[in-house]
Amino acid sequence: MKKATVDSQTKEEQRLEQARQRTAHWKRWGPYLSERQWGTVREDYSPNGHPWEYFPHEHARSRAYRWGEDGIGGISDRHQKICFALTLWNGRDPILKERLFGLSGYEGNHGEDVKEYYFYLDSTPTHSYMKYLYKYPQAEFPYAQLVEENRLRGRNRGEFELMDTGVFDGNRYFDVFIEYAKATPEDILIRITAHNRGSEEATLHLLPTLWFRNTWSWGSEKAPRPSLRAAKAPRRTAVIEAEEDYYGKRWLVCDGSRELLFTENETNTKRLSGIENHQTYVKDSFDD
Repeated sequence: MKKATVDSQTKEEQRLEQARQRTAHWKRWGPYLSERQWGTVREDYSPNGHPWEYFPHEHARSRAYRWGEDGIGGISDRHQKICFALTLWNGRDPILKERLFGLSGYEGNHGEDVKEYYFYLDSTPTHSYMKYLYKYPQAEFPYAQLVEENRLRGRNRGEFELMDTGVFDGNRYFDVFIEYAKATPEDILIRITAHNRGSEEATLHLLPTLWFRNTWSWGSEKAPRPSLRAAKAPRRTAVIEAEEDYYGKRWLVCDGSRELLFTENETNTKRLSGIENHQTYVKDSFDD
């Protein structure tokens, strides 16, 4: 059998070959963010081995993870040092929609279960192109209703799903598409498109979020602290400069003169345990 020449290879086959030979790191950035980091054994330091109780969804927006991160339709580098994902707010939810919601193993009548609708629509082997769809209700997300109703049901009954709450009645929801396309292994175009499927106008805030996994707060030999800052930007753009010890500098360039908000990826100890915070700006500051 003859070997394929470069001329007979598709662009993706060429990228795969470059990745195999390590002449270009096409797989450095990909869909490596967890769908759910909270409530897993990876973040469990409970004395009795109960990760659901030790790190519930209610803590996820306020407590810094140690071993991973999660997000909606997000990407990260292969070491998950630098992360990007989409945060949403419909103007009605009590918290920002930063991650998927689900029931713990104790709350669901059939065990743990994510109560969301999301779809991985496309991805090439090198993640040079990726497409994701998330369906976000326009009404307030029924967190409490999902927990309470499923807790009342026994194992012989069906699960109470997000669709059963009525929040999608009348097509009152947004289809939010996130697409990624790589021009080079380090040059990634991100396009976010939102469609109102309902018949009336509705509010939707799109909050693309760039952050570092907290690698600096653990152990005796703490890692150098990375930084995010607003950088000098061309006209009608906004630029965030991310500097990290392993990768050096990277930039997130936003089309349009957008408002940039910054906080620290640090645990809000005051909210979780009543202990004063060491940082003024903590992980859940944007919710306030």
